[in-house]
Amino acid sequence: MKELHEAIHTLGRGLGEDVVKVDMFLNHRIDTALLQKMGKAFAEEFRDEKPTLILTVESSGIAIAVAAAMEMGHLPVVFAKKSENRVQTGEVAQAPVYSFTHKKEYNIRVEKRYIPQGSRVLIVDDFLADGNAVNGMMQLTEQLGSQVVGVGIAVEKGFQPGGQSLRARGIHVKSLAIVTGIEDGKILLQDD
Repeated sequence: MKELHEAIHTLGRGLGEDVVKVDMFLNHRIDTALLQKMGKAFAEEFRDEKPTLILTVESSGIAIAVAAAMEMGHLPVVFAKKSENRVQTGEVAQAPVYSFTHKKEYNIRVEKRYIPQGSRVLIVDDFLADGNAVNGMMQLTEQLGSQVVGVGIAVEKGFQPGGQSLRARGIHVKSLAIVTGIEDGKILLQDD
């Protein structure tokens, strides 16, 4: 996606060999015009899959999921929580997820009533690295008797195995930008 590539080149920074910092427009400060275009791109890619809801994990994926949901006819958005809390009172599905960013394992959880059995679930998230978050959300979806119809990712780290693994399993994955590497703080993108 041209606009996302431009934002990554202009405002993104690479830290070390594996950290892609896009906090100026994607996850701490959000460029809402870019966000809307990303939502449209996901809607165009996945409309024929006929999702009935969008699933993400807190917190950076929420804005992107909402943008996609609005462009797909105002689908509901469900986000998996990373920790237990007192307001989750119903039956909960959960799955372990190791966070590459935080170097910590979480049990992501969703109250079962939020994803009705038979739902057609589109997973949308900000990053795809090793695929842990997506795999955890797929486990939740399976536990709830629903089907993942696709995975939409804003930024995929193509030098890590997550995207390749999902595609090898026949999962419809659309990444709006694929990072091929980092050199001297510069983020290199596929198709530049």
